Amino acid sequence: MTMSGSLFPQMLVLLAGAVVAAPIFRKLGLGTVLGYLAAGVVIGPVMQQITEAEEVLHVAEFGIVFLLFIIGLELKPSRLWQMRGDVFGLGTAQVVVTGVVLTGLSLLVGLAEWRGSLVIGFGLALSSTAFALQILSDDGDLNSRYGQRSFSILLFQDLAIVPLLALVSILATGVGETETSALTGLAVAVGAVVAMILAGRYLLTPLFQVIARTGAREVMIATALLIVLGSAAAMQAVGLSMAMGAFLAGVMLAESSYRHELEADIEPFRGLLLALFFIAVGLSLEVDVLWEQLGFILVAVPVFMLTKGLITYALCRLLGSPHNDALRIAFLLPQGGEFGFVLFTTAVAAGLLSSGTASLLIAIVTLSMALTPLGATIARRLMKVEHEELDEDFEGAGADVLMIGFSRFGQIAAQILLAGGRDVTVIDDSADRVRQAASFGFRIYFGDGTRKEVLIASGIEKAKIVAVLTQKREVTDKIVDLIRSEFPETKLYVRSYDRIHTISLRGRGVDYELRETLESGLLFGRKTLEALGMSGAEAEAIEEDIRKRDEERLLIQAADGLMAGRHMLHNRPVKPEPLIKPKNAPAAEDEGALAEEVAD
Repeated sequence: MTMSGSLFPQMLVLLAGAVVAAPIFRKLGLGTVLGYLAAGVVIGPVMQQITEAEEVLHVAEFGIVFLLFIIGLELKPSRLWQMRGDVFGLGTAQVVVTGVVLTGLSLLVGLAEWRGSLVIGFGLALSSTAFALQILSDDGDLNSRYGQRSFSILLFQDLAIVPLLALVSILATGVGETETSALTGLAVAVGAVVAMILAGRYLLTPLFQVIARTGAREVMIATALLIVLGSAAAMQAVGLSMAMGAFLAGVMLAESSYRHELEADIEPFRGLLLALFFIAVGLSLEVDVLWEQLGFILVAVPVFMLTKGLITYALCRLLGSPHNDALRIAFLLPQGGEFGFVLFTTAVAAGLLSSGTASLLIAIVTLSMALTPLGATIARRLMKVEHEELDEDFEGAGADVLMIGFSRFGQIAAQILLAGGRDVTVIDDSADRVRQAASFGFRIYFGDGTRKEVLIASGIEKAKIVAVLTQKREVTDKIVDLIRSEFPETKLYVRSYDRIHTISLRGRGVDYELRETLESGLLFGRKTLEALGMSGAEAEAIEEDIRKRDEERLLIQAADGLMAGRHMLHNRPVKPEPLIKPKNAPAAEDEGALAEEVAD
């Protein structure tokens, strides 16, 4: 079967390969990336189900486009500023020094001429973000000192892919160009970047405000895809990479209130197309070349990993890391990364590397990735490092409090939290409320809290408390049920609609709930008694007595049903009654609940 045949059967084969391989490799602790690569090798070179990998790669490259868009979305200037020393100091040093040394090794063994060796050196200098972050997460070390420095290096490597892709284009086209044409091309490219920045600053946010008011989620998704693909096409039209355009669009929207919603909408496309990209890389492997170079690969992999690890260790020590931390970082980041595949396949298309050399490099990177979990395990056994938590989480990776809903109740609660010096991430699905809040200096994001992917993008996995302050009971219940199902360890503080809703929320296991009118009603009643001549102490004692008996009755009702605890209304001076006693009232009517519902 070739790509010239029916597309449908081929897509079924690719999807089946991803579905089968990814869970198996994840279970083995090798990660989904290696699973996709293995699936591509089996489908293509081994079984010969798809033989023209280039056409698959052409479509799958959009996965890289979407990935760089999301990387751009996450690069808030404030976060970069906080980590600037490690990101632009240690990160830059690691990429540049490792790239130069590996370029020299490539020239020494004759893998390619100088331009191709430059791509090889810097491609191998990049580590696997997916592998490293997964290991840090599994070990609970994302917030450790060495975890922070590792993340900073990975963050700079993610940034470095953009100029490296541009470098490939320059190396491929620079030879033979006249000085005039080169300057013209540079001017056009700079102009396109400036135009992209201006469009992102002045057009994108108003566009999303208009789209959000329609309430049509599919239109929002279509708009997000249009922005990503449109910006990618614009950069390609002026001679830059599509990835560069997507990255710029992401950076322009990083401070937008719609950032989390955009990330949630794009993520499924990114994941699927990126998986297809890695499968296509496997399809393009030349097994014959690998078999012929097996001896070279078995020597090159340990030499490459040792060289990279030693450089990383030396730089970390030079820039202030203790011995133990530097050693753990060196064990964590010695492998090649996903972006190496991108650079090598791009270099093949540009004529800088042969397909055979690219297959050899991809095999080296793949084996280094497969060996990384083993190296991390060895490091954990050799090292005895106390678990260290930082005082603050990474800015932009999730605040202490994730607040869902920003109506009047949420606005008051947020003021208390912000005045107490706590970071709060707020999401709301009303475009008008997002815009109005921004005019008063509040920073909230547009997003639907009933969607798991929006919660993840908003930082729920980092939040210490999630406050659900939505107005409608059914929406609140849906969010609570979702969080209890998908994030069972999350501490939930919830705004309750009424007494019945309070009992329902307690049955769902929330950590704290408060009826939206309870405290304000109690305070109003106490102040009224004081205005009628009662002493403040006596009025306060009555308020506290009502609050205490209300809580006792709630506990009884939660255990025995809504009709339980009625006697507690009549053995005290307070006896709530409806304003107008209904005719033919049902025998089972609960007086307290009815009075509260009338008040609500």
